[in-house]
Amino acid sequence: MNKKTLYLLGLVTLVLFPVPTFVGLYWLEDLDPITILEFDRMSFKTIGLGLLLGVSYAIVALGLMQAKVFQNMPTRVEQLVRNMRLTIVDCIFLSLCAGVGEELLFRSGVQFYLGPWITSIFFVAIHGYLNPMNWRMSLYGIIVLPFILLISFALPVWGLWFCITAHFSYDLVLFLVMSREDD
Repeated sequence: MNKKTLYLLGLVTLVLFPVPTFVGLYWLEDLDPITILEFDRMSFKTIGLGLLLGVSYAIVALGLMQAKVFQNMPTRVEQLVRNMRLTIVDCIFLSLCAGVGEELLFRSGVQFYLGPWITSIFFVAIHGYLNPMNWRMSLYGIIVLPFILLISFALPVWGLWFCITAHFSYDLVLFLVMSREDD
């Protein structure tokens, strides 16, 4: 995948993924985008805690992914990331796009109607991490699922920006580490 396509996909995630949330919650629940964005709940504390959770869980996930069981995966996530030849700016951009776009879609939108459990399982599944044809990938999904559940259940307590920063920092650590492995 070339950088132009990668950046286009990042922008689609950032700009288009939140649209169903904004439109749906506006028309069905009479919530305006400013309310959905929860700027009033954004604070150094929620952002700091989100960053801390994301980084901490990424370190745990990276450690677990070193288990022998993952060595024989047909397509390792690390190899896919490494093949993208990401720079630090690329890692930050893609992590920001995913953190903002996906959390607005899933945490603020889908979770509003389906709740944290179904939304979290759906989120992990559509990323390809719950794959009945690849039990090792499903095992990775089981590693990721508690993190997604944590941020899902944290939404009412800590708010959207906690979820965004946790997701952003988790992805950023994974991208940075995986894109540098074997260099």
